[in-house]
Amino acid sequence: MRLLQISTTACDGSDVFWPWLLWLLAAFLLGFLLGWLLKSIFGCGGSEEKETYVKQDLKKIEGIGPKIEGLLNNKGIISYKQLSNTPIEFLETMLVDAGPAFITHRGMTRTWPAQANLAHLGEWEELKNWQDVLKGGV
Repeated sequence: MRLLQISTTACDGSDVFWPWLLWLLAAFLLGFLLGWLLKSIFGCGGSEEKETYVKQDLKKIEGIGPKIEGLLNNKGIISYKQLSNTPIEFLETMLVDAGPAFITHRGMTRTWPAQANLAHLGEWEELKNWQDVLKGGV
């Protein structure tokens, strides 16, 4: 059985293996460096990245006052987008856990995510019209 033999000699008799290997290594390192640089500039990929939020005035939501806003902030909900993605069950549990003074607000949680979504989208006129109809957040 004959083994595969690759000739690394050029027509003029010089060895071309090492120069080609160095060129390939340099191209790989340049590609790796360029990929790392682009990722750090544009921040693409990686599920380890956390979305950051700016603290917003959640009291603009009908039924949320300063104390409930404090409860939400303590749970890490500081923006309209976060509140719009929060399940109603979580909000109700948060109020029950906060004590008897907050239990009366439980029915109001049904509209909070929808109101927060309108606020997040900047639909202030539509939010105001809806809040004019709401009575205490319900």
